[in-house]
Amino acid sequence: MTDDKPRVVTERDGHVFHIVLDRADKMNAFDLRMLRELAEAVTEYEADEALRCAILYANGDSFTAGLDLAEVGPAVRDGERLFPEGSVDVLGLHEPKRKKPLILAAQGWCLTIGIELMLAADIRLCAEGTRFGQIEINRGIFPFGGATIRLPEIAGWGNAMRWLLTGDRFDAKEALRIGLVQEVVPAEELRAKALEIARTVAKRAPLGVQATLRSARTAAHQGVDAAVDELLVIARELMDTEDAAEGIRSFIERREGEFKGR
Repeated sequence: MTDDKPRVVTERDGHVFHIVLDRADKMNAFDLRMLRELAEAVTEYEADEALRCAILYANGDSFTAGLDLAEVGPAVRDGERLFPEGSVDVLGLHEPKRKKPLILAAQGWCLTIGIELMLAADIRLCAEGTRFGQIEINRGIFPFGGATIRLPEIAGWGNAMRWLLTGDRFDAKEALRIGLVQEVVPAEELRAKALEIARTVAKRAPLGVQATLRSARTAAHQGVDAAVDELLVIARELMDTEDAAEGIRSFIERREGEFKGR
């Protein structure tokens, strides 16, 4: 029997784009099709100028049980593409990369690629009771989706190695302590909180939001000097936009700006 049910579903909600993992019967484990559908969803978000912020979350009790190694493992070994050619890299490791913000909200189990998707996101939330594990080392492999690069950056070397080298599980309190998540909220409030933050980001000037991400990523990937060199370059680009003019008007008129992304 063919399983034609989508593994990733999307919804437009004003300027916010919902990306939802929807393979709850398999604990949202990622097979090749699910990886492809996630990449397609993120690429759709990036391409639509009307969409200003995305939320990635999951139906069911858990965000994800990680990769379906029975299928994905052989594909990696044989050099197959995990994501469609030309799609936005959901892990943010290769071009084309996402330029617009993404918020991730996790619950239940968040294993392997789930953590790496979190590390690739811009704002990260989890529900109370969420359990994490970068457990590839327990299966004779290692994290190949960015955790070895990003977790030491955000958590510090010792904190990262404590979990990367042992494959032990850790809880939401520890995730908050090491900076993997920014907020821990009751499970019943998780989606509402993520949506609240997304709507706030979506109200801001889209070009300014993207410029903020661009500058921060330059500092992270190319170093502080490279980021300093482009600060005024980016600022001058923004000063010539309609949104900057609206920002000045709204400041003078003491009201919130109404931004168009132009």
